[in-house]
Amino acid sequence: MSSKRLSVLAIVCAFVTAGAWAGSASAQTAEVKDKPPMYSYVSSWTYPRARWGDVDKNNAATDKVMEKAMASGVLVGYGSDAYLIHESEGATHDDWFSSMSMAGLLNTLDEVYKAGGAASALLMSATKHSDAMWVSRYYNWRSGSWKGAYTRTAVYKLKPGAPNDAVEMLSKNVFVPMLEKLLADGALVEYEVDVQAVHTESPDVFAIDVIAPTAEGLDKWSAAVRDAGRKNPLIGATIGALTDSSGHHDYLSRTNAAYK
Repeated sequence: MSSKRLSVLAIVCAFVTAGAWAGSASAQTAEVKDKPPMYSYVSSWTYPRARWGDVDKNNAATDKVMEKAMASGVLVGYGSDAYLIHESEGATHDDWFSSMSMAGLLNTLDEVYKAGGAASALLMSATKHSDAMWVSRYYNWRSGSWKGAYTRTAVYKLKPGAPNDAVEMLSKNVFVPMLEKLLADGALVEYEVDVQAVHTESPDVFAIDVIAPTAEGLDKWSAAVRDAGRKNPLIGATIGALTDSSGHHDYLSRTNAAYK
């Protein structure tokens, strides 16, 4: 085993032994367990600015399919995003839906196609399009619907020497205790830690998604991250040891979402 890999494992072991989250006593003692896999299908689009006003109309038609699927129990959530930070060649909008099975996603996608949603004039005007399928075992949400919420997505890439259970370890010891507290406080209405179910990017990529009902909720999320780092410096050291900083990327969007 290389010395680099040994140093990574040493930091991880010290991190877990010390207790990653230095928050409330309940956060330290509560055991975080894997949940049944939740699958999410995300379609990203790049639209000419002149067509941005048509996006809500197109989403309203697709939402009818989503509402029916969620009412029947096929979906657990769905929504759409308008990106607030635009990259020169990046997506401007996306739409997504989540199910407790891959079949639930694919059957819903079939219904969208049957309804003609995949052939609308708006979609035909897109200059770029991509799809992704993610899976999460660390997630939670509040039931209900939100208009004009905010989604913050942080994408990370593990280093080659990272342990196979790096995402699991970080989720159980850092991310979930912090996110559960923010969910309970109302700062967030949903969170998930995702890895790719279908590898369209590097298999080392994972993402943390949080949805806040207000912009103030995002401030609370950022403050919680800073506070965790101050209380336990090993958090930053461990994340730095496990992830490649050049592979980190953030997204910020305005979100309409509904959860069962």
